[in-house]
Amino acid sequence: MKALSKTTRSIKPAEVEKKWHLIDADGLVVGRLATIVANILRGKTKPSFTPHVDCGDHVIVINADKVRFTGRKLQDKRYYKHTGYAGGIKETSPAKVLEGRFPERVLEKAVERMIPRGPLGRQQMKALHLYAGTEHPHDGQQPEVLDVASMNRKNKVAK
Repeated sequence: MKALSKTTRSIKPAEVEKKWHLIDADGLVVGRLATIVANILRGKTKPSFTPHVDCGDHVIVINADKVRFTGRKLQDKRYYKHTGYAGGIKETSPAKVLEGRFPERVLEKAVERMIPRGPLGRQQMKALHLYAGTEHPHDGQQPEVLDVASMNRKNKVAK
């Protein structure tokens, strides 16, 4: 019988194997999708997870403009940003962002706020690839399709 090791194995950056995942966000709830994506980007779904190393996978999200909010969040939720000038606080709603020029920013910001701040978090966010439509240029990486809607019945909102 093999003795159990009492040491924790810490993975090195050179030992990390990054896979590619493809998620179709059509009809998925923003917050629930963001937590799944953030965990994959950080590498928390892997047994070799190491907090101080970028051991996460790449995530491609298509149809990011078709994400949904539950309840009245689409109208009532507010996003704030500051211009840097006195009295320069700006606010907007998710409905305006989704109708605007870059609708994928709703999901991008939701994921970004679940990733640790700092150099490691910025490195992990580079592995997130968001697209408003169904087309993406990453077919060469042969991403495996991840069906988030079937993981939990609450992940998808029927219209």
